[in-house]
Amino acid sequence: MGDGRTVNRNVTGWLFVAVQAILLVALVLLPGADDWPTPDWLETLGFLTLLAGLAIVGISALGLGSALTATPVPTTRGELTVTGMYRFVRHPIYSGVLLVVVGLTVSSGSFLTLGVAIFTVLFFNVKARWEEARLREEYPNYPSYAARTPRFVPRPWRRDPNS
Repeated sequence: MGDGRTVNRNVTGWLFVAVQAILLVALVLLPGADDWPTPDWLETLGFLTLLAGLAIVGISALGLGSALTATPVPTTRGELTVTGMYRFVRHPIYSGVLLVVVGLTVSSGSFLTLGVAIFTVLFFNVKARWEEARLREEYPNYPSYAARTPRFVPRPWRRDPNS
């Protein structure tokens, strides 16, 4: 089964997954409102943002290959992925999920949904920081990767030091 530290980080990893699932289900199920206008163009923009987020999640998950896990606990089956979507951000799956959250929120017209969305963004920041501590333990080159690669939002205006 492993030592207590491994068990604790696995339990914590699954707790992160459970909270994430609750937040995302809540965002999908919360009713829309009329707290702000949602003209057709805004609903279309929200839907396109949601689709872009889902595409990023799928592409990023495929890019991890055997290193993909359900929890934020790194696997020992893979290597640190720094190519594909991971060249632009450290957590492209989270970035994609956050785009889905933005898409759902802007088209909802609901301050309640906005509140849950803000909490979800904060939650993903905490989850990413926790995961990054595990990645530093697992991969000695993670700190240099993290120093040059933003967490969630790519910086296209910044020259890639690897080119």
